[in-house]
Amino acid sequence: MTKQEELYHKIASELSDMQESKMFGVLCIKSPNGKSGVMFWKDDMVFKLTGDMEKEAITLKGAKIFEPAAGRPMNGWILVPNAHSAKWKKYAAIAMEHVSIIEVVKKGKKPKK
Repeated sequence: MTKQEELYHKIASELSDMQESKMFGVLCIKSPNGKSGVMFWKDDMVFKLTGDMEKEAITLKGAKIFEPAAGRPMNGWILVPNAHSAKWKKYAAIAMEHVSIIEVVKKGKKPKK
């Protein structure tokens, strides 16, 4: 396990009511509503950010809009390189606070005719 992955697990354990899981086959942190806000990607971290925090994070050297596959950007998801790992805990807390208030609408079964 790399130093960066150890830091990811430490941050995940310090976020109350959040749970480690997987998304796109990689480690992620989910809120109680099932929404992911943080991913661990190739020794970097990816955060679901909005507004001023998104603007701040994208200005970090090496940060960029996350593309899990070339040409497939995920707007609002910012990859923050491990060179900025000192900021990961802050961005993780903000991202998880954001996604935890998203209202989840459960799709019900269609009534039979």
